Amino acid sequence: MSNDPHGHHHDHDHDHDHDGHHGHDHHAPPQPDDKVHSYYQILGIALKELLIEKGVVTADEVRAAMEARDSITPANGAKVVARAWADPGFHERLIADANTAIRELGFQTATTQLVALQNTPDVHNVVVCTLCSCYPRDLLGLPPSWYKSRAYRARIVREPRAVLEEFGLEVPASQEVRVHDSTADLRYLVVPQRPPGTEAMDEEALAALVTRDAMIGVAVARPPNP
Repeated sequence: MSNDPHGHHHDHDHDHDHDGHHGHDHHAPPQPDDKVHSYYQILGIALKELLIEKGVVTADEVRAAMEARDSITPANGAKVVARAWADPGFHERLIADANTAIRELGFQTATTQLVALQNTPDVHNVVVCTLCSCYPRDLLGLPPSWYKSRAYRARIVREPRAVLEEFGLEVPASQEVRVHDSTADLRYLVVPQRPPGTEAMDEEALAALVTRDAMIGVAVARPPNP
């Protein structure tokens, strides 16, 4: 497999060995898939209540922050991808320094490094978080339930092509599949290949072709229906 400049994709002929660089508590009790976050949810609720009790924040401030977070949708990421498709200069800046580039569109990931992964005819990128659900929420909103599931987190690393086929995506044998493992400090955004026949479309129309799943890498961007 060819080298990844960020050093985070994996050799899929071997078992995945995680080195614990997420910075999460590895001693948390194991949870069923549908309650994988219950341990951390309890900690979060306790911390929230303590901060309110100590007067550090108010309940209204916490509620407003949660509503702002919930309002983020994959449309933010789609705008970034559409600009990258339409503007070669922006595309170059996005690949070189995604955190700085997305600020041009009014977005930011203040506490994490964002890396944009360009799909090409030779390479198809897909993203996972093998320990929990690290995800570019500032651009894509909340992660889908399947992204957090134990099955996806384990299998996409071991048998990526089989998992992608279950999503309805058959990657050609000539195209390498690279799996990138997100961490607490590092998040990924897949830039899918621009569909053919879209040369005359403006950014708004292009953004409508970009789905959340394409920006995770379990789908590709499709041309508009004729």
